[in-house]
Amino acid sequence: MSGFDLQWVGNGRHAAGDVRFTRRETFALGLCMCCLPAHGSAAHTFSLNDLGNGLFVREAPHEEATLANMGAIANTCFIIGRDSVLVIDPGGSVTDGRWLLSEIRKRTAKPIRHVVMTHVHPDHCFGAEAFVDEQPEFIGHAALRPAFDARGSFYHQRLVEMLGPENVGRLVYPTREISDVAEIDLGDRLIRIIAHGAAHTDCDLSLFDTSTGTLFPADLLFVDRIPSLDGSLLGWLREAKRLSAIAPARAVPGHGPAMVDFEAAMARQLRYLTALHDGTRRAIAAGIAINEASRTVAADQGEGWILFEDYNGRNVIQAYKELEWE
Repeated sequence: MSGFDLQWVGNGRHAAGDVRFTRRETFALGLCMCCLPAHGSAAHTFSLNDLGNGLFVREAPHEEATLANMGAIANTCFIIGRDSVLVIDPGGSVTDGRWLLSEIRKRTAKPIRHVVMTHVHPDHCFGAEAFVDEQPEFIGHAALRPAFDARGSFYHQRLVEMLGPENVGRLVYPTREISDVAEIDLGDRLIRIIAHGAAHTDCDLSLFDTSTGTLFPADLLFVDRIPSLDGSLLGWLREAKRLSAIAPARAVPGHGPAMVDFEAAMARQLRYLTALHDGTRRAIAAGIAINEASRTVAADQGEGWILFEDYNGRNVIQAYKELEWE
């Protein structure tokens, strides 16, 4: 946790030796590591998967954001419809976004009318500036704007420090906000956009392509890479059931293979989230302090999850802060 061993203190603050943090300060220190850059160098090579039916997905590596990958650590995709193009998550930096735009233009000259930013984390939204000249609707959750207000400058500064201002670009706010369910017509297919309650974050969107049965759950579904909790564990468990009720034929996760069987992938994620929930609740009931819980809860769940040691303790701390008030 940024070099600090944080322990929950009853007055609503954390302590690390003689250092004390407010909830907001601790939140800034403990932000999802996949959002923030680590050191790296050299050029990153991107590739695009053509999944048919006008769907293209860039499958990202399971890495932290670095200069080497230009923040391109989340899956990004676009759908070419009869009349227009829809982009789902425009990349982790303006350089990443420019690459994505160039790949779209290699395949079609149709207008890019919609760019969806599925949540606040930089790897899913900082490429948006590359699409400004296309004049699309920039679509986000109704809670995305306040999330950008709270975190955007911090994210931007950290990315600038690593990638340089010429590669980061500016934060683009949504021009259309979704608070429930909306539909986008690409001419020959309807894309349903769903606004979720607090789950992975407090501003998650998912999308469902009604013509192909493909779900785009963004970071409500992690595959192979350990899930990262930055919102509500209870909410994530609820929203997972909501997604399962859609019964999608296939899914494009926010992190993981370009295409997966949704039912199997979500079942695996739910096993981890349930273990996190149950273990954290037992630790609280037993009076185990938050720092000790972060080292022990769900510690046996790491098999098959990349970056488990980096994230599980953080997930426990987030879950503990939520569940101790039940």
